[in-house]
Amino acid sequence: MSEAFRAVLFGCAVLGLGLGWVAVRAVRLDTTSPDRLVLEFRLAQFSALLLVLAAGVYIGFGIAHENTSGTGLDVALAIGFFVVASAVMTWEPSKALTVLALAWVGHSFVDLAHILNLLPASIVPLWYPRACAIYDVGIASICYWPVLRR
Repeated sequence: MSEAFRAVLFGCAVLGLGLGWVAVRAVRLDTTSPDRLVLEFRLAQFSALLLVLAAGVYIGFGIAHENTSGTGLDVALAIGFFVVASAVMTWEPSKALTVLALAWVGHSFVDLAHILNLLPASIVPLWYPRACAIYDVGIASICYWPVLRR
Protein backbone atom coordinates (compact mmCIF):
# COMPACT_ATOMS: atom_id res chain seq x y z
CA MET A 1 0.00 0.00 0.00
CA SER A 2 1.53 3.29 -1.10
CA GLU A 3 1.88 6.36 1.07
CA ALA A 4 -0.45 8.28 -1.25
CA PHE A 5 -3.11 5.58 -0.97
CA ARG A 6 -2.91 5.62 2.85
CA ALA A 7 -3.13 9.42 2.94
CA VAL A 8 -6.12 9.53 0.57
CA LEU A 9 -7.82 6.72 2.48
CA PHE A 10 -7.35 8.47 5.82
CA GLY A 11 -8.37 11.89 4.51
CA CYS A 12 -11.47 10.60 2.77
CA ALA A 13 -12.47 8.58 5.81
CA VAL A 14 -12.20 11.61 8.09
CA LEU A 15 -14.12 13.86 5.69
CA GLY A 16 -16.79 11.22 5.07
CA LEU A 17 -17.24 10.60 8.78
CA GLY A 18 -17.55 14.35 9.38
CA LEU A 19 -20.19 14.61 6.68
CA GLY A 20 -22.00 11.59 8.09
CA TRP A 21 -21.94 13.06 11.59
CA VAL A 22 -23.66 16.25 10.36
CA ALA A 23 -26.25 14.15 8.49
CA VAL A 24 -27.01 12.03 11.57
CA ARG A 25 -27.45 15.15 13.68
CA ALA A 26 -29.81 16.63 11.08
CA VAL A 27 -31.91 13.49 10.68
CA ARG A 28 -32.42 13.17 14.43
CA LEU A 29 -34.10 16.58 14.62
CA ASP A 30 -37.75 17.26 13.91
CA THR A 31 -38.35 18.23 10.28
CA THR A 32 -39.90 21.54 11.35
CA SER A 33 -36.98 22.51 13.58
CA PRO A 34 -34.94 25.53 12.48
CA ASP A 35 -31.86 23.73 13.78
CA ARG A 36 -32.45 20.95 11.26
CA LEU A 37 -32.61 23.48 8.44
CA VAL A 38 -29.30 24.94 9.60
CA LEU A 39 -27.68 21.50 9.78
CA GLU A 40 -28.98 20.57 6.33
CA PHE A 41 -27.57 23.84 4.99
CA ARG A 42 -24.19 23.06 6.58
CA LEU A 43 -24.34 19.53 5.17
CA ALA A 44 -24.95 20.94 1.69
CA GLN A 45 -22.08 23.40 2.04
CA PHE A 46 -19.68 20.76 3.35
CA SER A 47 -20.69 18.31 0.62
CA ALA A 48 -20.25 20.98 -2.06
CA LEU A 49 -16.75 21.75 -0.83
CA LEU A 50 -15.92 18.05 -0.77
CA LEU A 51 -17.25 17.70 -4.34
CA VAL A 52 -14.91 20.49 -5.44
CA LEU A 53 -12.02 18.65 -3.81
CA ALA A 54 -12.92 15.33 -5.43
CA ALA A 55 -13.37 16.90 -8.86
CA GLY A 56 -10.20 18.96 -8.46
CA VAL A 57 -8.14 15.80 -8.20
CA TYR A 58 -8.85 15.17 -11.87
CA ILE A 59 -7.59 18.66 -12.71
CA GLY A 60 -4.36 17.71 -10.95
CA PHE A 61 -4.15 14.43 -12.84
CA GLY A 62 -4.82 16.31 -16.09
CA ILE A 63 -2.08 18.84 -15.42
CA ALA A 64 0.36 16.10 -14.46
CA HIS A 65 -0.41 14.31 -17.76
CA GLU A 66 -1.07 17.33 -19.95
CA ASN A 67 0.03 15.62 -23.15
CA THR A 68 -2.32 12.66 -22.75
CA SER A 69 -5.31 12.75 -25.06
CA GLY A 70 -8.62 13.22 -23.22
CA THR A 71 -7.32 15.15 -20.23
CA GLY A 72 -9.06 18.28 -21.47
CA LEU A 73 -12.41 16.55 -21.06
CA ASP A 74 -11.43 15.54 -17.53
CA VAL A 75 -10.65 19.15 -16.70
CA ALA A 76 -13.90 20.35 -18.30
CA LEU A 77 -15.93 17.83 -16.28
CA ALA A 78 -14.17 18.91 -13.09
CA ILE A 79 -15.05 22.53 -13.83
CA GLY A 80 -18.65 21.44 -14.37
CA PHE A 81 -18.71 19.89 -10.89
CA PHE A 82 -17.22 23.13 -9.52
CA VAL A 83 -20.07 25.10 -11.16
CA VAL A 84 -22.67 22.78 -9.61
CA ALA A 85 -21.02 23.00 -6.18
CA SER A 86 -20.86 26.79 -6.42
CA ALA A 87 -24.49 27.10 -7.43
CA VAL A 88 -25.96 24.90 -4.70
CA MET A 89 -24.21 26.81 -1.91
CA THR A 90 -27.08 29.32 -1.84
CA TRP A 91 -30.02 27.03 -2.59
CA GLU A 92 -32.66 25.76 -0.19
CA PRO A 93 -31.09 22.77 1.61
CA SER A 94 -33.34 19.94 0.40
CA LYS A 95 -32.96 21.03 -3.23
CA ALA A 96 -29.21 21.52 -2.78
CA LEU A 97 -28.79 18.10 -1.14
CA THR A 98 -30.77 16.40 -3.92
CA VAL A 99 -28.66 18.04 -6.63
CA LEU A 100 -25.48 17.25 -4.72
CA ALA A 101 -26.49 13.60 -4.38
CA LEU A 102 -27.00 13.50 -8.16
CA ALA A 103 -23.68 15.26 -8.73
CA TRP A 104 -21.88 12.72 -6.55
CA VAL A 105 -23.45 9.88 -8.55
CA GLY A 106 -22.40 11.73 -11.71
CA HIS A 107 -18.86 11.92 -10.38
CA SER A 108 -18.88 8.17 -9.82
CA PHE A 109 -19.69 7.79 -13.54
CA VAL A 110 -16.64 9.91 -14.35
CA ASP A 111 -14.58 7.51 -12.21
CA LEU A 112 -16.09 4.52 -13.99
CA ALA A 113 -15.33 6.15 -17.35
CA HIS A 114 -11.64 5.96 -16.44
CA ILE A 115 -11.97 2.25 -15.69
CA LEU A 116 -13.70 1.66 -19.05
CA ASN A 117 -11.11 3.78 -20.92
CA LEU A 118 -13.80 6.25 -22.01
CA LEU A 119 -11.59 8.81 -20.28
CA PRO A 120 -7.81 8.34 -20.08
CA ALA A 121 -7.10 5.54 -17.61
CA SER A 122 -3.35 6.05 -17.74
CA ILE A 123 -3.47 9.35 -15.85
CA VAL A 124 -4.83 7.86 -12.59
CA PRO A 125 -3.43 5.20 -10.26
CA LEU A 126 -5.11 1.84 -10.81
CA TRP A 127 -6.83 1.88 -7.42
CA TYR A 128 -8.15 5.44 -7.62
CA PRO A 129 -11.23 5.26 -9.90
CA ARG A 130 -12.70 2.22 -8.13
CA ALA A 131 -12.12 3.62 -4.66
CA CYS A 132 -13.43 7.04 -5.67
CA ALA A 133 -16.57 5.63 -7.33
CA ILE A 134 -17.46 3.69 -4.18
CA TYR A 135 -16.78 6.76 -2.04
CA ASP A 136 -18.88 8.97 -4.33
CA VAL A 137 -21.92 6.72 -4.02
CA GLY A 138 -21.50 6.66 -0.23
CA ILE A 139 -21.35 10.45 -0.06
CA ALA A 140 -24.38 10.70 -2.37
CA SER A 141 -26.28 8.50 0.08
CA ILE A 142 -25.27 10.67 3.02
CA CYS A 143 -26.42 13.79 1.15
CA TYR A 144 -29.80 12.35 0.23
CA TRP A 145 -30.54 10.74 3.61
CA PRO A 146 -31.96 13.91 5.27
CA VAL A 147 -34.11 14.55 2.19
CA LEU A 148 -35.59 11.05 2.47
CA ARG A 149 -36.32 11.58 6.16
CA ARG A 150 -38.56 14.62 5.56
